[in-house]
Amino acid sequence: MRRGLFWIMRVAGLSAILVASSYYHSEASCERGYHLFSIERSKNKNLLYYDVCVERNGDLPDLNPLNIYWILENGKREELNEIERIYAYGITMQENLERNKLRISLAAFNKEKITIEKVDEKYRAVTSIDNRQIIIEKVYIHSVDRLFGMPDVLSVDIYGFTKQDNVPTKKRISP
Repeated sequence: MRRGLFWIMRVAGLSAILVASSYYHSEASCERGYHLFSIERSKNKNLLYYDVCVERNGDLPDLNPLNIYWILENGKREELNEIERIYAYGITMQENLERNKLRISLAAFNKEKITIEKVDEKYRAVTSIDNRQIIIEKVYIHSVDRLFGMPDVLSVDIYGFTKQDNVPTKKRISP
C-alpha cells in the first residue's frame, strides 16, 4: 500500500511540475516585454520580477507569456527553481479572456486572480481590491523562518494604484 501511495505522489508531483512549467516563458525566447510587478520579501534583498513577453506586433503570445526571475542582492539574475515555481511564485492557472487579455493565479496566492491587460498602451497586472481595479506595482511578503528554513508568512502587502484615477493604494492580506 505504501509503495502505491509513493507512485501516486510521484505522478501528482510530476503533473504539478508540468502544469506550473507550462505557464513559464524563458528569457531566451522573449523578443520584447513589459515589467508587470515585483515581489520583495523581508527575508533578504533578492527581488522577484514578473514580466510579460510580447510578440513583434505588440500582442501577447497565446502560450507562455510570462517571464519570472530573481534579481539577487549581488545583481545577478537567476531563474526560479522547480519548488519555487510549483509552490510559491509560479503561475498555476492561465485563462485567455480575449485578445491581449488573460487571467492568472500565482501558486502562493491562488485565490487572488490577476488580469494581464493593456492599460495606457502598456501591459499591466490588475487585481480587484475592495471592488476597485488596482494596477499592481509591487508585493511585499513579511515572513519569519521556521524549522528547516520553511517560511511562516505573517502578512502580504499589495501596492499599486487605482486603474480609474491613479490613486495610490495598499492592501494587507493576513493568512
